[in-house]
Amino acid sequence: MLLHSREAAGIGRFLTVVLCIVFAFGHSVFSKGETEKVGAFFADKEHTNNWAVLVCTSRFWFNYRHMANTLSMYRTVKRLGIPDSQIILMLADDAACNPRNSRPAAVYDHPRKTIDLYGDNIEVDYRGYEVTVESFIRMLTGRVAPETPRNKRLLTDEKSNILVYMTGHGGEDFLKFQDSEEINSYDIADAFQQMWEKQRYREILFVIDTCQANTMFSKFYSPNILSIGSSEKGENSLSYFHDYDLGVSVIDRFTYYNLKFFETLDMSSKQTLADLVATYNHSLIRSHPGVRTDLFSRSLEKTYLTDFFGSVQNIELTREPFPIGRKSE
Repeated sequence: MLLHSREAAGIGRFLTVVLCIVFAFGHSVFSKGETEKVGAFFADKEHTNNWAVLVCTSRFWFNYRHMANTLSMYRTVKRLGIPDSQIILMLADDAACNPRNSRPAAVYDHPRKTIDLYGDNIEVDYRGYEVTVESFIRMLTGRVAPETPRNKRLLTDEKSNILVYMTGHGGEDFLKFQDSEEINSYDIADAFQQMWEKQRYREILFVIDTCQANTMFSKFYSPNILSIGSSEKGENSLSYFHDYDLGVSVIDRFTYYNLKFFETLDMSSKQTLADLVATYNHSLIRSHPGVRTDLFSRSLEKTYLTDFFGSVQNIELTREPFPIGRKSE
């Protein structure tokens, strides 16, 4: 404990010196107007970074589609610009290496098998028995052990937009993890409240594909959260595309029709969440997706999909050169 105290004191002194140098250097390099402009830039409340937390909570070969759901979403957010360093991927099982898999080391979301979702460019951050209710909540709230590696940490701040996508087997107000434990709607609601109090997000888009999915966000009470679920209370969320070669269904309907819409987008798309929600068709999805907007401060018509599913930064061009060195006397 003494060693930790000395380390903390040393770090504190170092940060104090750095801040003094930055303050002095800033005043010597920038004019008053330039200093105010820089301050206004960093005080801007617009989000500056996007993160994705993608969670498959199901084990066993017959739940292949839940892994494919998650990997399909993983492929989409990477294609639209979110780097692996800002994606937390949690897979409760490894269907790619299952001995029943007739296509070893591959996962597909369509019987045609045109796109290998597993491929050679995937980074799984939590796998197998690492995917638990405790590890999920600790990751969201930042309450991880000191030795936790960077890839298992959600390093967000008050300017972060976070996509949280979950899929698995669930029911009214609960989602099963590993077929042995459950997370309920109160658990997630309280975790999001902790995140808000600790300034770990600016906005959250919560998307869940499971039976009775809409009940999972009924207890949310924190600000700036938009929620979308695949099915109403009492409804099942149904699978799609049975692959007779693999012997399992390879994707769920709600996730499939979301991804079908996303395939028409690129990084510069101006499509909004209202455009996405407008495509939901009960006759195709076979359930009634729900959208909860009362905690969200923006209208769906003014919320670009790339605000959560992409990672394109706004760039401000100036005509005046920006000083980077000390001014001549």
